[in-house]
Amino acid sequence: MERRRTSSAVARRLTGLLAAGLLVAAVTGLIKLGEPHVPTLSLLVLYLLAVLPIAIFWGTPLAVVTAVLSVWAYAYFFVSPLHSLLLADAQNAIGLSVFLVTAVVVGELAARLRRAALQARRLSNEQSALRRVATQVAQGVAPSVLFTAVTEEVGRLCDADLARMERYEPDGTVTGVAAWTRVPAHLAVGERFDLDGLSIAREVRRRAGPVRLDSFAGASGAIAQEAQTLGIRSSIGCPVTVGGRLWGVVAASKTNDIPFPAATEAQIAGFTELVATAIENAEARAELMASRARVVVTADRTRRQIERNLHDGAQQRLVSLALRLQTAQTKVPPELSELTAELDQVHGGLTDALDELRETARGIHPAILAEGGLSPALKSLSRRSTIPIRLTLRAQPRLSERLEASAYYFVSEALTNAAKHSHASLVVVTTDITDDALRVEIRDNGQGGADFSRGTGLLGLRDRVEALGGRLNLDSPRGAGTTLTAEFPLTGG
Repeated sequence: MERRRTSSAVARRLTGLLAAGLLVAAVTGLIKLGEPHVPTLSLLVLYLLAVLPIAIFWGTPLAVVTAVLSVWAYAYFFVSPLHSLLLADAQNAIGLSVFLVTAVVVGELAARLRRAALQARRLSNEQSALRRVATQVAQGVAPSVLFTAVTEEVGRLCDADLARMERYEPDGTVTGVAAWTRVPAHLAVGERFDLDGLSIAREVRRRAGPVRLDSFAGASGAIAQEAQTLGIRSSIGCPVTVGGRLWGVVAASKTNDIPFPAATEAQIAGFTELVATAIENAEARAELMASRARVVVTADRTRRQIERNLHDGAQQRLVSLALRLQTAQTKVPPELSELTAELDQVHGGLTDALDELRETARGIHPAILAEGGLSPALKSLSRRSTIPIRLTLRAQPRLSERLEASAYYFVSEALTNAAKHSHASLVVVTTDITDDALRVEIRDNGQGGADFSRGTGLLGLRDRVEALGGRLNLDSPRGAGTTLTAEFPLTGG
């Protein structure tokens, strides 16, 4: 690699010398054309047209060479005696010396301005790329989308030909999670690689820091062989550390001999920090969703257990007492009419209490939900509603128990909220399965004006939906009714 760098630097210098010679020759010809009309000493400044481009594109050393070459050309072609490097006139010698110094200073300033402009542009591009990625992190986009965006930004910013992000696995392998390329090449994504040969991933894991590899020639291992196939000449990679643990690596590669600049590691590090933040946020959201899901599942399980306890315990005991009371009534003599009437009242009260208990048990967790599914349970719920309900139930297949329970209680709690606050005369409930999700819409013709910030009823509905990874939309303009639309992913059940 060092030999390639030296060879590249020599080629660049030779190109600069050739450009300097051509520019000096062109300016000399221009001065020759103006010589009959303007004093040639006044035209000496035109050689700055040769010095400045060389300073800007090839740097100060070649600019100095160009200035010296310009002085030589002027002395040789325009200063008496012609075609000689001897200067008989002191004034000409002083003028040429002043021009030489001026040309060198101007060339250095031009080179510095060029470097400053390039640095400013690099920083601007870097900040723009970081802002784009930070915006996606703040928006909480899917990790796969963010990984792809970061990989592309790193590749373009580093002027690489290929870039890839990889995640370390517990079994010691590494998985490609995103890739980008500007050349015709295929980088494997989703495929696992063993770290048994030379690779950026192996070296980053071993050193726990940034790594540069100058060549994959003669190296073994699956990743090294892939690099050789793709024609990769050099690579650079930085670790992604999440919560103090090494999560993955972001790597950029080139297929030419031009090395990565010295500041490339720092550029990539800015993106790896954003990736780490996004992963930490995603893990925190996943933990929060899992926690909320556990709360909802526990509450539903508790409801069902209470319903079973009421059915198998108090309800059966009341039924038994009612039968015993009915048997006792048959044994009362006819002449004890007052006792018979009293027992009839007790039996009626006991029957009413049993009916209320059954209704309460059905409200806690209706048996029909477990036996028949969501649609029969919603039909039963609509018959008990204090507001007229119109059902459109297109979701007919049985779903998972957890998903059916969440959808049922979502509708139940929404109807309770509507009965308390909406002053509606009709509620329309629609269920359907679209795009791998159960969609439940509840629309009333009430007064509207519902808001998540007012009370806990709507917040509870949102928590129930989001606990399964779903989404809840609320549309409630004042005076135009309220529409709640929940989408439960089928995989969430």
